[in-house]
Amino acid sequence: MDLPGHFNHYVFVLLMMLGLYAVIASRNLVKKLVGLTIFQTSVFILYISVAKVQGGAPPIAQPGVFVYSNPLPHVLILTAIVVSVSTTALGLTLAMRIKHAFGTIEEGALDAMDAEDEVR
Repeated sequence: MDLPGHFNHYVFVLLMMLGLYAVIASRNLVKKLVGLTIFQTSVFILYISVAKVQGGAPPIAQPGVFVYSNPLPHVLILTAIVVSVSTTALGLTLAMRIKHAFGTIEEGALDAMDAEDEVR
């Protein structure tokens, strides 16, 4: 077993399962957003880990260098990080608005309020 060589992959799996568990098991909207952020971070780690080329040089033309690392995955991850921060901010803003309007951010209480409104 090559633990040091695949450390990033183990971290990826651990963070992905932790984030997925937080999204599924939690009934609190903010905890769900934190779980989603952890899940997204694990995907970033996976893409960065896979994109690394052993012995690859930066993509700058140099004499005697034939193996280059592709910078595109890293650029895409930077864009994904910006989108992730934006969606997290939007989700937290919606959670604040829900808390202000309904007095809670627990799904069970919100479902009970919704069912009560349907009865009326």
